[in-house]
Amino acid sequence: MNSTFLYNLARFILLLAAQVLIFNNFNFLGYINPFPYILFIILYPVNGNKYGLLMASFFLGLLMDMFCNSGGVFATSCVLLAFLRPAIFRFSFGLSYEYQTVRINDVLSPGRFSFIFLSVLIHNLSLFLLEVFTFESIWSILLKTLLSTVFTIIICILIIYLIKPNKR
Repeated sequence: MNSTFLYNLARFILLLAAQVLIFNNFNFLGYINPFPYILFIILYPVNGNKYGLLMASFFLGLLMDMFCNSGGVFATSCVLLAFLRPAIFRFSFGLSYEYQTVRINDVLSPGRFSFIFLSVLIHNLSLFLLEVFTFESIWSILLKTLLSTVFTIIICILIIYLIKPNKR
């Protein structure tokens, strides 16, 4: 086993445990729910196995569904994010993505911020749409998506840039 696999496995376990033990207990004003566990999908290596990411995203979402008793909405949202990730990369980074020179945990730039923002927005919007599954409460869904996205982005940026690995 190589170190990248072990590093991704540790990230998978730590983010899932933090989400289940800490962040699932947050519910500010009934609208703000942080979901930093999606950092696993966001920080997955650019040149990593695409099918491995889809499978890992499915299992990450499935485990979240098991812990939250939510019936598959987390698995669907995680797989959707993993599937759309290359398109989000192309939109945010352009030619840099084509040459696979992108590193998310470098200095925060507009491209990196747009990638994190779009990833969190897609995940949260699909999650809350599937969770409620009615257009009668569309304003509630949009408000919950907007507030949760802002709060999740703040937590994700803090996790990425305050606890990033040392450069050798």
